Amino acid sequence: MTKQERAIRTREALRQTAAEIFAREGFVHASLPLISHAAGVSKGALYFHFHSKDHLARVIEEEADARLKRILEHAQGREGATSLQNVVDATYALMEGIASDAVVRAGFRLGAESARVSSVDLWGRWRGWVRSMLVQAESSGELAPGVSRVAVGAVIVIAMAGFEALASKNAEWSAPERLNWLWELLLPRLEARSCP
Repeated sequence: MTKQERAIRTREALRQTAAEIFAREGFVHASLPLISHAAGVSKGALYFHFHSKDHLARVIEEEADARLKRILEHAQGREGATSLQNVVDATYALMEGIASDAVVRAGFRLGAESARVSSVDLWGRWRGWVRSMLVQAESSGELAPGVSRVAVGAVIVIAMAGFEALASKNAEWSAPERLNWLWELLLPRLEARSCP
């Protein structure tokens, strides 16, 4: 293995380990010695790749933002799906990402920390995407008469933030069955019914 390949592997091991620790411990309680030890590398190797804990957190947040963007693009890219169905599918994909991807999980945790200024706004990206999907749903007649897309968007964002917060303490909250409850309550009120 070349020196460059080793450096790439070391950087990735540090990033992945740091994501797991940031997701579990938060920014304040995660330490660089803990991260380097858990990754099995020296503190010198860590500082070679990341000059500070904040730098490492910014790298993880930026990667989490890129992964969230891919989740949303995938949810929106399904042929024949309505905008409202895209939103439903994206909630499941987001919770799967939070449950299975330490980088995504850490990105949301780091963004919620008051101890530092976040470099990205994952909830802002989510909120903007949901808003754009609901604008499309409204203009294409997918929403039932009298349904406020603004209110629906707020409920969806609040619900997902709640699921994410609860899942950070108890993984059961990331199970699809929990989201089923949300959509079983919301969808009948949101969807426009076609006349027989």
